[in-house]
Amino acid sequence: MPILQLDGLSKTFGALTVADGIGFAVGEGEALGIIGPNGAGKSTLFNLITGNIAADSGTIRFLGQDVTRTPPMARCLSGMGRTFQIPQPFEKLTVFENLLVAGAFGSRRNEADVSDRCADILVETGLIDKANFLAGSLSLLERKRLELSRALATEPKLLLLDEIAGGLTEGECRSLVLTIRAIHARGVTIIWIEHVLHALNSVVERLAVLHFGRVIGIGKPDAIMASRDVREIYLGIDI
Repeated sequence: MPILQLDGLSKTFGALTVADGIGFAVGEGEALGIIGPNGAGKSTLFNLITGNIAADSGTIRFLGQDVTRTPPMARCLSGMGRTFQIPQPFEKLTVFENLLVAGAFGSRRNEADVSDRCADILVETGLIDKANFLAGSLSLLERKRLELSRALATEPKLLLLDEIAGGLTEGECRSLVLTIRAIHARGVTIIWIEHVLHALNSVVERLAVLHFGRVIGIGKPDAIMASRDVREIYLGIDI
């Protein structure tokens, strides 16, 4: 049984179609990458999956349950976690306090019960030395790591990463990829939107390509990147 199954997922805003009959499944423990040009509907897809935007039609099944009309908080509690393109931590709280808030809120437990887990996450994401620093003092890479840490604090079975490598230097990107690979290796299912293709392809087993709200290809990364349609639409190469 797939951990996530989308069938005929559609959404329009007036005359603009942002999701057009999207359908695919993600297996438990899999890492799926999503690529596409700006405006293809990638972040909108994440908002549909997490419930931040309501679908007009289609179904979303998570862990075998229909969650199409389930509120975002309920989806989080059932095991969905996500990052956002622009990290927005609580800047006047420490790094550790940011995780405590996410861990307690995302699991409906008190902070004492999640504190050990939060400390373990900071070790995993390389932020333990920054635990008592104010979040507002962090560098971009550290903010990205904190964004990842906050998502992990909700104990997700499915982790949605939205352009988490964007804006990083080559070295910073490599170090973050190592962290994401380690998280995936311990069994966390990942769906990752990214423009940094070499980072994405070093983690994911499959790629899906979005164009004007439609999936135009899904498969092994090498096959997808060799596709004529993908090269013309996404890479801008006239073949």
